[in-house]
Amino acid sequence: MSGSRIHILRLFKDESISGAKVDEETFEVDRLGFQEMLEYLSHHEVDYVVTLNTSRLWRSDIVKVLVHRELKKYGVDIRSIEQPQYSIHKKDPSDFLINGLMELLDQYQRLEISLKLGRGRNKKSQQGGYVGGNVALGYKVEKGKKSLVIDERQAKTVQRVFDLKEAYPSWTLTQLAEQLNEDGHRTKQGKKFSKVQVKRILDRKAFYCGLYRYGEITTNGKHQAIL
Repeated sequence: MSGSRIHILRLFKDESISGAKVDEETFEVDRLGFQEMLEYLSHHEVDYVVTLNTSRLWRSDIVKVLVHRELKKYGVDIRSIEQPQYSIHKKDPSDFLINGLMELLDQYQRLEISLKLGRGRNKKSQQGGYVGGNVALGYKVEKGKKSLVIDERQAKTVQRVFDLKEAYPSWTLTQLAEQLNEDGHRTKQGKKFSKVQVKRILDRKAFYCGLYRYGEITTNGKHQAIL
């Protein structure tokens, strides 16, 4: 980066960050795009991670702390287009106040939208219907309808994950991912599996058995079970 000019090395994208969680076992941000970015940073010299707004990197204080921790590890700072003064190293009180207020406003707007949509989604989820969001591996959204149907190729991958877990209970997530890749299985994006993606599949066992969960609601889903 020289002056105001930025040389873009690579673009990373998450399908969604609204539901980003922290992996309690590894204390890492459970987001595929973010993990791919960290892998890239570990092998390349990078000065900044460029984003439209810091809300594209985190939407909770705990995720913010973890993002800062990982970027500092690689000596990388943040450049935000909408927050040009933002830096993970800056201690200026005025910058802290401005950035904090912007983040609070963003949270307020998301909460307001969530409350408006919540009633309709709760009603549909109580009936076991798909209410939107990321589609789990093994399924696809039926064209013209907001319902899930099985993707036969992906379903075989899901079944293989649980077969391996049952056959080799002591295997780590990394070992499971390596075996999947060796068997020729691929993600929705056609990429090799990582331990984060394998854990995500295992965590959805109830869903793959036919249950549907939305918030605190758990009911029999309208989708066909894979397991």
